[in-house]
Amino acid sequence: MLVHLPLACTVARRPRIHDADQIATDAMTDAPQPSLKPILRISFSEHDRLGRGKMELLEHIQETGSISAAGRAMDMSYRRAWLLVSELNHMFRETVVESQRGGQKGGGAALTPFGEELLRRFRGMETTLRAAIADDLNWLEANRSPADPS
Repeated sequence: MLVHLPLACTVARRPRIHDADQIATDAMTDAPQPSLKPILRISFSEHDRLGRGKMELLEHIQETGSISAAGRAMDMSYRRAWLLVSELNHMFRETVVESQRGGQKGGGAALTPFGEELLRRFRGMETTLRAAIADDLNWLEANRSPADPS
């Protein structure tokens, strides 16, 4: 298994604010949000990738107990959500998400203990990545062109 960590940085722009109350509320926040955000994606092979989208899906499944509801929360079809869960379940030796078919009592889905550990470790890797390159991100931020005013 070949694992490489491509790194992408995206520039998050704040939405325009036209409301004075919102501007005042924002001024009272403790710390500014960083505008450069590293994105962790792990490629197991040409086709198997583990990244923030699948992790967000797992979080929604954990919260809702439903693949369908998790998909809706992410504006994706049930089929797409189900395919991503299937990919996750085939990427590892252990099952990530267990599901039950609908019926009189309805279906459901839950992360397995392995799935919970996968989610916890991935979020930990993201935190470690941000901490490891914080100085470099600050340097990039200080030296990038001003944001497009339009």
